[in-house]
Amino acid sequence: MLNKIWNTKSAIALALAAIVLPACTNQLETNRPAAPTGETATTNAPTSPTGNVTTEEVTDNTKQLIGKTVTVRSEPVSKVGNNTFTISDEEFFGNETILVVNASGQPLALPTDNTEVQVTGEVRQFVVADVNRDYDFLDLEPNLYVDYEGKPAIIAQSIAPAPEPGEITSNPKQYYGRTLAVTGEVEEILSPTTFTLDEDQLFGATDLLVLVANPKTGTTQAQNTAVKEDQTVAVTGVLRPLVVADLEREYDFNWDEGFVRQLEAEYSQKPVLVVQSVYPSAIPRAAK
Repeated sequence: MLNKIWNTKSAIALALAAIVLPACTNQLETNRPAAPTGETATTNAPTSPTGNVTTEEVTDNTKQLIGKTVTVRSEPVSKVGNNTFTISDEEFFGNETILVVNASGQPLALPTDNTEVQVTGEVRQFVVADVNRDYDFLDLEPNLYVDYEGKPAIIAQSIAPAPEPGEITSNPKQYYGRTLAVTGEVEEILSPTTFTLDEDQLFGATDLLVLVANPKTGTTQAQNTAVKEDQTVAVTGVLRPLVVADLEREYDFNWDEGFVRQLEAEYSQKPVLVVQSVYPSAIPRAAK
């Protein structure tokens, strides 16, 4: 086990980037349990509301979300066009499927298995003519969207696969070089910029190493907050094999030689998620 060089029972400062989600005040919000950490950002709602969701509740919630930026997680339900697909998020939108429009400018590559995706974007009433006007590079075919006209949609600026930590460490090659959005419980804090996410759901899988990094050029320091062991956090970053020499060349870590030796001994060539955003998540482990 890699020796800890930090007091893991106390909070440590990690670079954080916050995405503020809109508050929901209708029955959907009141039915869900309170977030354990006072969420500043999330990649999904904590738990689905209890009981049935009525049409009125869905309508009220949608009205509150129009014009707001939300971040949700869901398995893609179906692909509609080259840059559109549907998701189902019961917490935000009830039992209806919601159209997601990929306005990020990046190619849309949906997972082929049951992996969820994390979607961040603005909720708006979908009007295909308006979307084509605002994002002319999409060139959506109106005939494909007759069923979605006038309904809520997410105009996404960010779409990323959202696998579990154990799914990554058990088969990392399929994720190398990709931007991933991962939620997990902090298992062990190894340094002020290094920790692991616990994997206790897949037999034989190992914990995922996470490095919080700032590039050597164009660095902007993010706001600091406290992250503790056993806290559920959400991270977004690129997965790569751990090669210390490459990481030290690209990022400012300021590791001492002893820590580098220990890191290489335990994690060399193993998957590491290099992130520049870490934030508390309200997703309970039992709900994942």
